Amino acid sequence: MKIILNKKPKNVTLIEGFPGFGLIGTITIEFLIDHLKTEKIGIVEMDEMPAMIAIHQNKVIEPISIHYNKEFNMVLVHAINVGKDMGWKLAEMIEDLAKELGAKEIISLEGVGSPNQDTSRVFYYTTKNGGTNQKLENVAKPLMEGIIVGATGALLAKQLKVPFIALFAEAKSGLPDSKAAAEIIKALDAYTGLKVDPKPLLKQASLFENKLKTILEKGQKAEDMQQKKRLSYVG
Repeated sequence: MKIILNKKPKNVTLIEGFPGFGLIGTITIEFLIDHLKTEKIGIVEMDEMPAMIAIHQNKVIEPISIHYNKEFNMVLVHAINVGKDMGWKLAEMIEDLAKELGAKEIISLEGVGSPNQDTSRVFYYTTKNGGTNQKLENVAKPLMEGIIVGATGALLAKQLKVPFIALFAEAKSGLPDSKAAAEIIKALDAYTGLKVDPKPLLKQASLFENKLKTILEKGQKAEDMQQKKRLSYVG
């Protein structure tokens, strides 16, 4: 694993959103990158990730890229395709990045399945202040019961020294869910004071969703082709 940075801001708030249920983390981070003044300050290379990149509108989209917003001293980790069963490795990467940048806090954005198709509730779990937070009391509820998997679960299992909070938005299905992402932006805004309006995300929902669907579908086809080539070599 290699973290390549061309700028190293310190004492940052580190926000990560990896592909998961409803692609909530990916959609939210991409929206923040588009609506805050950010610059790309690095990428992450991992041998375990698929050896592929996406090209969108004549621009390279790396599997994992790192972006910086100076106004809020915030680092955003954007991820599109990270392969399967990478939770522990991704958690290690976030932990290393937090140490290198002297992060004061890590925020994780996740999607979870919703038992009620008519609501998009947001829950949170934090390692600070006994598990409750006054900033979130009107927009999210503490997570009292549940199983947390992937990078967020691995980060919690690591018992980080850096304060950590995870926000979970209920998504309607495994497909990209911009409406649920808008709800998590409301919670993130209440917690961080970013003053980011989620309404444009709802207007651009289909554009975001189609873009991510296209990238992921092409990535899956490329992986399938690679697998067929491996099998033909073996045969």
